[in-house]
Amino acid sequence: MPALPPNVHLITHPLVQHKLTLMRRKDASTNTFRRLLGELSSLMAYEVTRDMPMQEVQVETPLETMTGRVIDGKKLVFVSILRAGNGILEGMLSVVPGARVGHVGLYRDPKTLQAVEYYFKMPQDMQERDIVIVDPMLATGNSAIAAVDRLKKLAPKSIKFVCLLTCPEGITALHGAHPDVPIYTAAVDRQLNSHGYILPGLGDAGDRIFGTK
Repeated sequence: MPALPPNVHLITHPLVQHKLTLMRRKDASTNTFRRLLGELSSLMAYEVTRDMPMQEVQVETPLETMTGRVIDGKKLVFVSILRAGNGILEGMLSVVPGARVGHVGLYRDPKTLQAVEYYFKMPQDMQERDIVIVDPMLATGNSAIAAVDRLKKLAPKSIKFVCLLTCPEGITALHGAHPDVPIYTAAVDRQLNSHGYILPGLGDAGDRIFGTK
């Protein structure tokens, strides 16, 4: 695999890679796929939040007073690209339960493969918040670009993009439009097919999460 751009973060932890491999199997049931996605999302959340700002607070231990460090989870917003992004949310929120949640509804036009927006709902005061966009696949990059375009209009403090899988075409597209947005992923697969699906990939993530195949 060629060298990745500096702001593409490949999460190679053995547990992440193990669970992703099990999810790729075509005979994995909906229940198994959904459970593994939740576990994998929690593991990825640790890496994505590694550089979150912290503040010092005074706490009373059973023995004495000390200064500890905490994060302000309320300043973090997980933005799900509907519908498949919702499969990642639960795992992320299990790690940062105080985070806010936003939703961007996008569907891919089957003829043009372009993203069409049908829903957009965010918390207030987005200019004070750090955004983590979640979507299982970064394939053509059209949905990711559309989501970032929309969110940048709210002037948040920062934006990151998290996906299970991507491919060279998706990375090139998102970085071409938004080179300042880092990508966190568990795998960079070989290529897209003519229908805009990642190869070898894992199929349609939304269908596999919700059992709608």
